Amino acid sequence: MNRTDRLLALVLELQRKGQQRGEDLAVTFEVSTRTIYRDMQALSEAGVPIIAVQKKGYSLSEGYFLPQKFLEWTQAPYKLISFCRA
Repeated sequence: MNRTDRLLALVLELQRKGQQRGEDLAVTFEVSTRTIYRDMQALSEAGVPIIAVQKKGYSLSEGYFLPQKFLEWTQAPYKLISFCRA
């Protein structure tokens, strides 16, 4: 899985399951915990409202969701890239 796909998948995973620890996300996505930390930082810088609580994990701000239109899989990676560059 490339980084763009993983960034989108991270948001969807947090949206679906709620708060999760970085270590657990690393296992889910088969990457290092450090990679998850970097990805969360990138998402936060792109404007995704990530909440990080020490020793408890990451979650999305209440009420945040990706609109259904965003999830057209053929375009989703390109849309995420545009968010990250904004």
